[in-house]
Amino acid sequence: MQPQKKTMILLIFLILVWGINWPISKIALAYAPPLLFAGIRTVIGGIILILIALPRLKALHFRQLWPVYLTSAILSIVFYYGFQTIGLQYVPAGLFSSIVFLQPVLLGVFSWLWLGESMYGLKIAGLLLGFVGVATLSLGGFTGSVSLWGILLGLASALSWALGTVYLKRKSARVDMLWMTAMQITIGGVILLVSGSAVERWSDIVWNSTFIADTLFIAVFVIALGWLVYFKLINEGEAGKVGSFTFLIPLISIGTSVVWLKEQITLNLVLGMVLIVTSIILVNVKFRRYAVKEMPDGQ
Repeated sequence: MQPQKKTMILLIFLILVWGINWPISKIALAYAPPLLFAGIRTVIGGIILILIALPRLKALHFRQLWPVYLTSAILSIVFYYGFQTIGLQYVPAGLFSSIVFLQPVLLGVFSWLWLGESMYGLKIAGLLLGFVGVATLSLGGFTGSVSLWGILLGLASALSWALGTVYLKRKSARVDMLWMTAMQITIGGVILLVSGSAVERWSDIVWNSTFIADTLFIAVFVIALGWLVYFKLINEGEAGKVGSFTFLIPLISIGTSVVWLKEQITLNLVLGMVLIVTSIILVNVKFRRYAVKEMPDGQ
């Protein structure tokens, strides 16, 4: 399979599973406290990744690399999932996902500042346009209760995710990517589970078929396979460009939230979609400049 085709398949998979994650998580939160729910699904995902990574045990180097694993776990898992799962209780799922996906804009800027990735006019315009698209979705996309606390948690989730991705990119030469993904998710999941156990009650979890199915789907496809695909793409390409495609994820989230959660679609959502698609084109397509050669005299 050609590399470009393989990358596109992985991107489509990631966009789909991460898109439907938001309404599914919103549904599951009706049956469990946020931190315990975040911890359970993340620990399960981490265990799956550890089992996948076991044949490469020699590449773990836990004694030398545990500070890297821990830092990445706190940024990309504890803060990201913690802020996300709590924040989903305050705002509609589609709207919250749109706020969180300010992340590609932050990632594009951080990748330029700290990773030395190129920043040219069209890329700047694309990143800004993507932010405007997300803002358009956020401002008028849905009716219902929207709290300032929920918006701030969404922004905090976006910031922690962007910082975590840049940190991972900087350390990618030192670590095995499979073990990095497995360790950060497992360590982060354990921290979330311990924190949840300290402030929430396990007896509040309703272990019905809906909660179990949602949790297992998120653990396997969204967390284990999703993060594995995401970091594989980040490791193989420019972080800012890969991150820009995640602007499509709120579109999937919005569509499924409308169908499953009866959240309303408006003109703002359509306009936001157009702006987001345009931003992806600007960030990812470089227009070649063809130099005009001067013709010799007499020709």
